[in-house]
Amino acid sequence: MREKTTHFGFETVTESEKTEKVRGVFDSVAKKYDLMNDFMSFGIHRAWKQIAVLMAGAKVGSKVLDIASGTADLAKKFSTIVGRTGTVVVSDINNEMLKIGRDRLIDGGFIGNTKFSLADAQALPFSDNTFDIVSIAFGLRNVTDQSQALESMLRVLKPGGKLVILEFSKPTSKLIRELYDHYSFKLIPKLGQVFAKDASSYKYLAESIRMHPSQDSLKLMMRDAGFVDNSFLNLTSGIVAIHSGVKP
Repeated sequence: MREKTTHFGFETVTESEKTEKVRGVFDSVAKKYDLMNDFMSFGIHRAWKQIAVLMAGAKVGSKVLDIASGTADLAKKFSTIVGRTGTVVVSDINNEMLKIGRDRLIDGGFIGNTKFSLADAQALPFSDNTFDIVSIAFGLRNVTDQSQALESMLRVLKPGGKLVILEFSKPTSKLIRELYDHYSFKLIPKLGQVFAKDASSYKYLAESIRMHPSQDSLKLMMRDAGFVDNSFLNLTSGIVAIHSGVKP
């Protein structure tokens, strides 16, 4: 049987090829990931992440799974909120990214209530009905089968548990879209070359943003996966959006 195809940026590849290519991208950018995020977003990504954490509604004692945790920005915030009686599971499919996130948490003293898992969002290695909150920030667009990942996230949430997705999206203004396209395709690869010595990975990241579903499309995907009370909040004129849904 012929393997299904998907997209890697603007390129059509098999699903297994995408998995390997995405792994290669994040192996390459891991050490410069935070620096590049600051350059590319002018530091605004920190505010976006703070809003996503607030929308998740974590409490003392909550059990949180942070998928595609990367350098653990969200995990650090959740760790402070849930306290000693809570748990934050820091997960990523990429071992290099997970190592950096783990080191940051250990160095910052965020270790008493954190655990680490090398995990694929499409097949999460956790029992049903485990977590109060599942979060994923700037990671869903890199997942090969996003619908399968959403179903996996639903499975591990407790009934009444909340999914929060922070992701690049579709700007709501034509002018912003045009400016953003110019910035993404002309400047981001150049920044990647200057600061990370890797223009091609940042070219992929820009293309992956364009290939990601729109706000309304992702909302429908969440509904089809089984989530209820689905909604989204546009930030920075829709350059990013925070989606949330609840497990019934």
